[in-house]
Amino acid sequence: MNTLSVNALTKSFGRKIVLDNVDLSCQAGEILGIFGRNGCGKSTLLKLLFGTMKADSIRLSFNSKTIAPNTVIPDGQIGYLPQDPFLPKNLKVRDIIPLYYNGNEQDKVFHSPGIEKMANTRAGNLSMGELRYFELLLVGHLPHPFLMLDEPFSMVEPLYKDLIKELLFELKAKKGIIITDHYYDDVFSVTDRNLMLKDGKILNINDRNDLAAHGYLPSETE
Repeated sequence: MNTLSVNALTKSFGRKIVLDNVDLSCQAGEILGIFGRNGCGKSTLLKLLFGTMKADSIRLSFNSKTIAPNTVIPDGQIGYLPQDPFLPKNLKVRDIIPLYYNGNEQDKVFHSPGIEKMANTRAGNLSMGELRYFELLLVGHLPHPFLMLDEPFSMVEPLYKDLIKELLFELKAKKGIIITDHYYDDVFSVTDRNLMLKDGKILNINDRNDLAAHGYLPSETE
């Protein structure tokens, strides 16, 4: 079973320590949720693992074999869906798919639920739900053994939240997935395990009560 492990991850911006000796792991067949307030370092964590931002210190390993963060992208170990849209706005959906897949491999995106009706729409004219779902289809079906998603449910209409969840369960069969998002009910509905970033440290989260206990949500008595 594929395992991605991160140890001794530290990142500071000036005097502010955002990530303080963080350890975490994710296995194939698992969806891991990471919660945290704005500015706590969730997106920074994903960028550090993806290698587009440099850590102060990090030990990254794949199946117990140490890998350098700057090899993650060229070696294709981790796929990454960032917060911000990244598709060319002027291209139609049907013309974007061949940029990611060749030949018959395009079918797994073209034949996905909901794609036929948006095939002739330019990416810049898609709703937020359509766009996030399409982006996830493109990134998720690539052969990376691990996938990181930064706010896949944010501002997404219910229909496409459901399609995204169905897709995540499909992808989970062969990948390990890490999700960060403030829509905690949606995250809880798909995750196997959850963590929270607070004051640079990782905390284990079991349910909504734990989020309230750590100040992420109001307590029920408030």
